[in-house]
Amino acid sequence: MKSSIIPTKTERFFDEDDIIVSKTDIKGRITYANQSFCHIADYTEAELLGQPHSIIRHPDMPRAVFKLLWDTVLDRREIFAYVKNMAKNGDFYWVFAHVTPSFDAKGDVIGFHSSRRVPDRDILTKTIIPLYEQILHEEKRHQNGQKELAAGFDFVLNFLKSRNTTYDALIFSL
Repeated sequence: MKSSIIPTKTERFFDEDDIIVSKTDIKGRITYANQSFCHIADYTEAELLGQPHSIIRHPDMPRAVFKLLWDTVLDRREIFAYVKNMAKNGDFYWVFAHVTPSFDAKGDVIGFHSSRRVPDRDILTKTIIPLYEQILHEEKRHQNGQKELAAGFDFVLNFLKSRNTTYDALIFSL
């Protein structure tokens, strides 16, 4: 989903004790948003419910990171990731997200749950932001959306391979 919101250069921050929580259905549509989420993103709960979670996607976020996230949770596994989000007015905010699949009584995935905390600023500036800029640069070298995503994802896989690590191991080593 393309956003008509124009990103600003203004960063928003939230309290270290706050936890931003949302739940989505299997298609990624928001079914629950706590007050911390509404406050930082500057949306009302009514504005968020039923919307795709990508409503807060910042254009600086590489598509490959979201592919990794979706591949992981659709494989019924949890993932931790650093994400740059965008508020309703275009301001941005960084989070350290923990995303898990939600299951029904039969064990089928019925949606997803995400809890976000304040990220470590040192990890962002020294590792995540430069890495995401490199991935995004690789993605933007391609004009076709499919090729863009494939190139970015290959970049991520090659980055991990060059460091002889996995995504999970990298995130927890930071």
